[in-house]
Amino acid sequence: MVQKKGATRENREMMSEDERRELEEETIRICQELIRFPSVNFGDGKGDEKDIANYVLDLLAEVGIASRIYESAPGRCNVIATIEGSDNSRPALVLHGHLDVVPANADDWSVDPFAAIIKDGMIWGRGAVDMKNMDAMMLATVRSWARRGYKPPRRILLAFFADEEAGSLFGSRWMVKNHPEVFANCSEAISEVGGFSVTVAGDKRLYFVETAEKGIHWMRLIASGRAGHGSMINPENALTRLSEAVAKVGNFEWPQRYSKTVKELFARVAKVTGKPYDESDLRPLLSELGNATRMIGATLQNTANPSMLEAGYKANVIPQTASAVIDGRFIPGYEDELNATIRELVGPNITVETVTRDIALENDFSGDLVDAMCAALISEDPEGLPVPYLMSGGTDNKALSELGIVGYGFSPLKLSPELDFMALFHGVDERVEIDGLLFGVRVLSHFLENC
Repeated sequence: MVQKKGATRENREMMSEDERRELEEETIRICQELIRFPSVNFGDGKGDEKDIANYVLDLLAEVGIASRIYESAPGRCNVIATIEGSDNSRPALVLHGHLDVVPANADDWSVDPFAAIIKDGMIWGRGAVDMKNMDAMMLATVRSWARRGYKPPRRILLAFFADEEAGSLFGSRWMVKNHPEVFANCSEAISEVGGFSVTVAGDKRLYFVETAEKGIHWMRLIASGRAGHGSMINPENALTRLSEAVAKVGNFEWPQRYSKTVKELFARVAKVTGKPYDESDLRPLLSELGNATRMIGATLQNTANPSMLEAGYKANVIPQTASAVIDGRFIPGYEDELNATIRELVGPNITVETVTRDIALENDFSGDLVDAMCAALISEDPEGLPVPYLMSGGTDNKALSELGIVGYGFSPLKLSPELDFMALFHGVDERVEIDGLLFGVRVLSHFLENC
């Protein structure tokens, strides 16, 4: 271990100030160029990553890194490259991002969502935080290595997946199912939504490393009834039955359910802020988390949000059926409770069908990889405190877990306290702070050179 870290420090010292500046400037440029590819994923298989995948291919080839596109369907492209390490006997690390983004309605934005302009010290555009910022950091780092002739301590499998924003069916899940050999001898992975700062107690920065993810169960509720004329009395109205069921689900107050990750996070928040820690009810500590309160609050319980409704075709015709989609998310270990509660709430006259289901993840905040993440963050912010957290959404790490690969969220950013970072995910006027992005690429390269 000492020998490996010594060699890494020596390689880092070989990077001149000009090379460091080039790394940072290239991160900004690549992030802008990635955003300018409108790789929008509309769901239901409607997406196209081909142009942006070819751009990634060209960026890697330009510095002598061979890569390959795996096309799961017309236009649905995954890019894979291998970065050899100085010790290839060690299991490899999967460093992965996704190339697709959610749609953006330009009329709602104050800027062109695909122009990637720089304004107020930020890069603006769809994908700036989800997750073309991390893609840019990854690409800039490995390009810098190639120019310097540097080899990381372990082999890196570089992966840019398609379709993450719509269930990963054409991306990581397709790769795991159809090309598991690509991930042979890979033991760990890192990707998005982790390593970002949250300011608490006025000026103390916590860096949230994602060690766990809630599970997903999207359900379709289907109500049946008696079709008829809209002018007549109809006690068997499918819409009425569905509306009552949806209201019960949407208004239900879910009980608090704390995973080990949540308990560890809140114990550290209590210590830093000097506030009491009561494991029977952690909600009083939520207010200490500022702009992260809404997302972290969703990790203290199961959730089930109505998100879609469909019924009818004419104002004076009562439909025979009506349906709704519920976005259910469950705490690790509480999937059965979510499903049973939904079933009880909607009653016997509503059919419940699974639209999408995915597992929950929970990993320990310990070990060599976590130590390397923490050390990398502290190397750029000595006063920062890395902490684990449970993510309310999900990432491609879930697909990789089917191969036994342990995944973490680590796309580091140092954020201004006033920035509502969580609201930028899939939000209007999505943007990333340039200073935070440069902090991130320095941390990421430090981590990768010491893991």
